[in-house]
This record gives sequence, C-alpha cells and structure tokens, in this order.
Amino acid sequence: MEFVDESSIEKHREKIRHSTAHIMADVVTKIYPKTKLAIGPPTKDGFYYDFQVETPITDESLEKIETEMIKVMKQDLKFEYTEYSRSEILDMHKDEPFKLDVIKDIAEDVPISTYKHGDFEDLCGGPHVESTGMIPAFKLLSVAGAYWRGKEDQPMLQRIYGTAFESNEALDEHLKKIEEANRRDHRNLAKQLDLFSYQDELGPGLIIWHPKGSKLRSTIEDFWKKEHIRYNYDLIYTPHIGKSTLWETSGHLDFYKENMYPVMDLDGQEYYLKPMNCPFHIMYYRNDIRSYRDLPIRIGELGSVYRNERAGVLHGLLRVRGMTQDDAHIFCRPDQIEDEINKVLDLTFHLMKTFGFENFEIMLSTKPEKSVGEIARWDLAIESLKNTLISRGLTYQIDEGGGAFYGPKIDINIEDAIGRLWQCTTVQFDFNLPERFGLNYIGEDGNAHQPYMIHRALLGSLERFIGVLTEHYGGAFPLWLSPIQVSIIPIADRHIDYANNLASKLGASEFRVDVNTKKERMNAKIRSAQMSKIPYMLIIGDKEVESNNISIRHRSGEDLGVMPFDDLLNKLHLDRDLLK
Repeated sequence: MEFVDESSIEKHREKIRHSTAHIMADVVTKIYPKTKLAIGPPTKDGFYYDFQVETPITDESLEKIETEMIKVMKQDLKFEYTEYSRSEILDMHKDEPFKLDVIKDIAEDVPISTYKHGDFEDLCGGPHVESTGMIPAFKLLSVAGAYWRGKEDQPMLQRIYGTAFESNEALDEHLKKIEEANRRDHRNLAKQLDLFSYQDELGPGLIIWHPKGSKLRSTIEDFWKKEHIRYNYDLIYTPHIGKSTLWETSGHLDFYKENMYPVMDLDGQEYYLKPMNCPFHIMYYRNDIRSYRDLPIRIGELGSVYRNERAGVLHGLLRVRGMTQDDAHIFCRPDQIEDEINKVLDLTFHLMKTFGFENFEIMLSTKPEKSVGEIARWDLAIESLKNTLISRGLTYQIDEGGGAFYGPKIDINIEDAIGRLWQCTTVQFDFNLPERFGLNYIGEDGNAHQPYMIHRALLGSLERFIGVLTEHYGGAFPLWLSPIQVSIIPIADRHIDYANNLASKLGASEFRVDVNTKKERMNAKIRSAQMSKIPYMLIIGDKEVESNNISIRHRSGEDLGVMPFDDLLNKLHLDRDLLK
C-alpha cells in the first residue's frame, strides 16, 4: 500500500492557496484601481482576501477576475521574497490603511517581508509556491461582507472566497462536496420542512420553533432526559436570570461581560440573563452539606442561556443568541475521576451512535501557561483523561497548552455524512469555580475537601446539534426522529373518515401522523409528502377501505405493497426501534 503523507499534502495546499490569494489580489487591484488591500490568508479548505472597494464586487464579477488570474498564471511569474526595514515598509504602504494597521501589530524585532510577482508586491511572510504557473487548479466561490478585524465598529470590507488544489481531480471532488453541503444547508431545509424561523421583529439569532421543529426537538429532549436518568443524573431546572453578585463571584463579569446581555435593574438590584448554567448548578451543590458518601453528584439540565453574539457571526441554528445547552456538572472525589470520565464517554458514544454518528476525532487539551489550581490537581486530571482514553483504545491528539486556564479537557468532534467534522462533546475540568464558590465536602477523615468539578456538554447546544443533525441526514431523518412519521393520503373525500380512524390507531401507538385532506390529486399529495421527507405514505382508496388493507409507499418512491393494519403496525414499530 502506498503511503500518503497527509501533512505534506496540507502544507503544499497551503502554499498553493496562499499564492492564489496573492494573484487574486493582484487582479482585483488592476480591475478596481482604487482598491485598498486588507489580508488574504489560506484556510483549511481554501483562501480568502478582504478588500475595500468603491465599486461593489458581485458574484457575477468572479468570472472576470478568474479569467485575468489565469492570464497571470500563464505568465509563470516568480514569487520573490524581500525583507524591509520598518521605515521602508511603512513608506511602501502609506496609502494602505489596513496594511499599516497590520504593521503596527508586528513586534519591532520581527523581520517585515513581502512577496512579489510581476509588478504586484504584498506584505507577507509566506510560504508560496515558486511561481504563478505552479497553481494547478483553483476556483473563486463567493463574495461576502466582513468587518475589518471582525469588529462591528470597523469598516465593512468585501471578502472573496476561493479554493485551490494540487490537481483538477481534487478540486472537482471538493466542489462536489460544497455542492452537497449547499444541498444539505439546514437553513434551506428548515424552510422546506417547516422546522423553524427567525424574524427581524424578534431580533437576530433568536429562533421560533414551528410545530414540526418542536416535535423534532422534543423527541431529542425526551431521549436525552431518559438516558441521563438511566445514567444516574439528577435533572434540575434553574432560572434564566441571576443577580450580579452571582456573576461577580463566578468571574463572568470580569472575563465574559462583552458576551452578556446588558444589566437589568429590578427593585434596585442588578440582574443579568445567564450566559452559562454552571453557577446555578453550583448553587444547588452548595445548598446542602455534602459528605464523601454523597459523591459523585451528577447534575444535568437542558438550560436556556443567552449570549450577545456579534450579528456578523450568526448563522441559522449553528450560531444563535438564545440557546439550550445540554449541560451537566459532576462533583466527585479524586478516586472517582477515571470512572466518571468513563461513564461520560459511555453516554457520549451511546447518544452519538443513536443519532447516527459513527466516526469521531478526539482532542486532549493540556495545561496552558496561565492557569489556576494546584499543579497536582492538573496532573491528576490530565492523567485521568489520558488513562481513560487509552483504556478504551481510543485514538486522540494532544493539544499541548490548549486547555482553558481553569482545567484540561477532552473535545470530541463528530463526522457527518459528507465527511465534515463538527465540534460537539466537551468534557472539561474546572479548578476555578469550586475555589471561587468555596465548594467542599466532608471527607472520611472528617475534614473539608474541595471536590473535583467536571463540566460536560455532550450535544453542545440543542440548536446547533439539530442544525448539524439536519445537514447530516439532509432533512431525511430516521423514523424515530422524523417530525411527521406517516402521511395518510385519502384519494377522495369519501376516504377521509377511514383515514382519520387509521390516524387515531397509529396515534395510540405513539406515531406522529398527518392526514392530507387538501383538494389535490393523489400524485400531488405524494409529491408533497416526499418533499417534506416523511418516511411513509399510506394511500387510502376504495380498494383499501373495502379490503381493510393499506397501500404503503416510502419517501424514496418505493412502492412497499399492500398489507393489513397489524402488519403495518409491526413494520413501523420494528423500523422505529431498529433505527433508534
């Protein structure tokens, strides 16, 4: 078997993409002479460049830009590296405000360099391919708006996205993946399936769940609660707001205030909408004297939180301002840590596989330079995480120093149906909050000890997870998750009573059923059910009423034949249970 060095491939792609971004900037400045350049980095899947232009760049402009880029590539111009003094580089970019802003952030002792091809020279540290002719395949994808430095008080720029690869075959494969991702976009599917909406009158990043979306969500919530009870979690409910003193103690007002909604004054007291559930779970723990015999204590909640995310980063369900976190906090003794981590992973993989995710990427993040908590506690926590992963035979990567200042963590990314990775599960130790809130338990020795506190979110937020789940299945959810599981289609009005009776029988077996009584032809009703991605359609006509049998179709278009009601019910039960 031929060995493929993935690291080498990615490094080569980075050079290709960085170089392509430069060529694009060259062409844009020639087509739009008054352009001011910002930055143009390579990314995981391509590249982009930000511009300030007087004439807006449109999607229709991309073809013209591509054509001119090909001409530059055919010239096979060499990429030339040059270093300059700070005064020289400042003079070179005196008419480029965004470049000057970048230069200000470069340390005095760091060399400042450019890359030049032809008559175009750009502030850059590289790396690049040797010449413009060494870019095998590229494509410009889209134009979007982007604030300079990602800050809303900065100028709005135009960002051109593109991608580049080492071969036309690799590019074509990537473009097919993009096309498939667009087809699966949960925002478009939400409209098609009538799941949710967001409206200007309500405010950006705030979701209204429609009846079908609510059925999907409640199915997930009910399953989550049932499994957590089975894994011995105590489920609680906590308020949506808390006094400012709570957030001062937790440190959120010191470190997270910009992401919190503004203060509310109630009866002379200051309150904040909660951005996290942690302090409330701590309040529950602190409500009683805890003994070593009481531990571990596992507290779970589907708790609504609110974060003042910037408008520019909001994205359907994937980035919202009001969300429901599947939060839980575990308080345990040192000797219980590995067992608790194991149980968390057991529950994680059980949930994810039930939802249809089989492949995972695991990252272990260790102690950063700046941290709180005793070294011994860090060492024990990290060792416990490692031991648990190793004992399960799990492959993982270590992100040295990538932990939060308050503790190490495990992140689990799930792979969807088209190979994209989504950050989902986090298992995070916290040495900060137990100390801030003075948490303790009475040990076997009669003395007070600080418990180990583990944050864990398995799905992340319900909103984001449902967005990912929708794209994973392309809206065609398995039977147990489908908002409407069966659509009953009476051919004529005289068949409606039979259809309604059938719906009542299926409803009694806890199936979610819709009876289509619209004045439409049968084929139109079938097409409507298929567009709504309803798993099963039951066709009711004279033959079905007379024989007391049911004609069944699958959303794929497959005709499943005719069967008695009891056989239908058994089939539906079997499919629902197998798919769950």
